Amino acid sequence: MAFQGVRRQFGKTYLPLINGEYVNTPEFVDSLNPSNFSEVIGKVGLISVEQAEQAMQAAKAAFPGWRKTPASERAGILRKAGDLMEERRAELSAWIVLEVGKPVKEADAEVSEAIDFCRYYADEIERLDKGVNYDIPGETNRYIYQPRGIAVVISPWNFPLAIACGMTVAALVSGNCTLLKPAETSSVIAAKLTEVLIDAGIPKGVFQYVPGKGSQAGAYLVNHPDTHVIAFTGSQEVGCKIYAEAATLKPGQKHMKRVIAEMGGKNTIIVDESADLDQAVIGVVQSAFGYSGQKCSACSRVIVLQPIYDTFMRRLVEATKSLNIGEAELPSTQVGPVIDANARDRIREYIEKGKAEAQVALELSAPNQGYFVGPVIFSEVPPDAVISQQEIFGPVVAVIRVQDFAEALTVANGTNYALTGGLYSRTPSHIEQAQTEIEVGNFYINRTITGAIVARQPFGGFKLSGVGSKAGGPDYLLQFLEPRTITENIQRQGFAPIEGAD
Repeated sequence: MAFQGVRRQFGKTYLPLINGEYVNTPEFVDSLNPSNFSEVIGKVGLISVEQAEQAMQAAKAAFPGWRKTPASERAGILRKAGDLMEERRAELSAWIVLEVGKPVKEADAEVSEAIDFCRYYADEIERLDKGVNYDIPGETNRYIYQPRGIAVVISPWNFPLAIACGMTVAALVSGNCTLLKPAETSSVIAAKLTEVLIDAGIPKGVFQYVPGKGSQAGAYLVNHPDTHVIAFTGSQEVGCKIYAEAATLKPGQKHMKRVIAEMGGKNTIIVDESADLDQAVIGVVQSAFGYSGQKCSACSRVIVLQPIYDTFMRRLVEATKSLNIGEAELPSTQVGPVIDANARDRIREYIEKGKAEAQVALELSAPNQGYFVGPVIFSEVPPDAVISQQEIFGPVVAVIRVQDFAEALTVANGTNYALTGGLYSRTPSHIEQAQTEIEVGNFYINRTITGAIVARQPFGGFKLSGVGSKAGGPDYLLQFLEPRTITENIQRQGFAPIEGAD
């Protein structure tokens, strides 16, 4: 039913929301169904640089009122948004399936994550709003937080609702006016999030939906002197560029910008000789090929110890052969399409590089009507091979043979990234050693390395995987806030108020 309802809306036009009004644009882009690119999901209006400036001015005008809005009131809007998403759960899942090609089960989990972000950050701002009391006799000392100002959110297509929602509502509930620029390929889902926030009661100018080209409108907002916070999830290349540009003081700018950037990973699972291989094989398959390997947290390298390498390889290949590859909306589909033609072609290039560097253990065929790439497993991959080092963001996994556990840890840490990682082992000393020595932000033992849950596995990495505190964790909102200390000497001799003043 939800899919039928969404399909009836195919081809509709989605316009940017600037200062509470949907505005026409000089340019449009079609958003396509990756499972069948002859289907146009919607036409999305792209803002011009002039409209980006109008949105910034509207945000500045709305900020004084929004920053004074009580935290409990802002939290109430988020909770309402969470409730509305719960009511529209099936419909939102269908939009995710059809616009970005995510299988049904995973799309449903993504809607849950978006709802969790709303409710968790609402609770968090109420906790932080109490501040800290450091009073001593004769002197009050209060540690409090205030919003930073204008936040620009640049969200990715691979979690088009959850990440866009998480970054946006974190900025909003902290009292910042927020501009959301989604990835072009997932702008319709961001338009649905916009509908939810409006219905939840977000005031005009406080939140604005500004789809546009990253190289134009996105760059303009990043470089704007009135931008205070930039929350970005995407490629390392773009993240580093934003970080550098944000560090350059612009004419008229009176503050340093805060950048929160999540820039991907080259995530590894180690399988040692004591591992339960039933568990390890399933965990690797799910971590590597879920959403066609297009999660930041996806497994793209497996490091296997010599004594079990051949057995593990045989079982991994057989298990992967059983995956159902097809259109994302089919209930049986486990591996859907990749996001677009560029991604498909880029992944295919990596597969060709892999064939020159290692052995092909499995290459599955894929349907022709959409942007499909069948799962590929490479064996005997050197640790320094291109497919061992670069983020492919597709259903390709490199399996590396090592002699012992010490070498496994060295190889695991031998990339520029530090996002997620995993270990399958039943050896307590290995588990303890890996917890200390492996360089990742989220480390999972004897389970999959994807599927972080808000307030259970706060998510984020370090090294070149990104900067900033973990999403869905107790430090995340602090990045959108400015802490202040207020001290008052109260050892005075009564009051002497000015006549007429309150």
